[in-house]
Amino acid sequence: MRLIIPFVASCALAGAALAAVPTEAPSTGFVGNIDDLVRQNQAFRRVLYTGRHTQLVVMDVKAGESIGREVHDVDQCLFFVSGQGQVVMGGRTTDVHERDAVCVPAGVTHDVKNTGPSSLKLFTTYSPPEHPAGTVHETKSAAEKAAHEHAR
Repeated sequence: MRLIIPFVASCALAGAALAAVPTEAPSTGFVGNIDDLVRQNQAFRRVLYTGRHTQLVVMDVKAGESIGREVHDVDQCLFFVSGQGQVVMGGRTTDVHERDAVCVPAGVTHDVKNTGPSSLKLFTTYSPPEHPAGTVHETKSAAEKAAHEHAR
């Protein structure tokens, strides 16, 4: 699957190492093979692109983990590339698998849980952006620590 975000210039990334992925280029946009980028990612959270109105993030939720119960002031759509899990949204639990999509409106409490034996790989978009451009949290605990420090 190839993901194209509007206002794209020529920054083809298919097969590129994740370290070489631009994290902020609102004037040129972003082009990349999202399937490869998600599958290569081993960080809990990695921001790939931040524009003025949207953000693209890849995630690797390890077996037995969850992203943790959260609520955003922005809309979020999650697209599942591999693995299996459950999404809890607005008090309702739904199983998710490869090729499923879930959109969470701003203000709705949600969680994503990995219920399978291997990583749950996904990408998510936030509109408008939720995280600082270039954010990388290698582990869930690093993400929790950053959230706690940001809340101070």
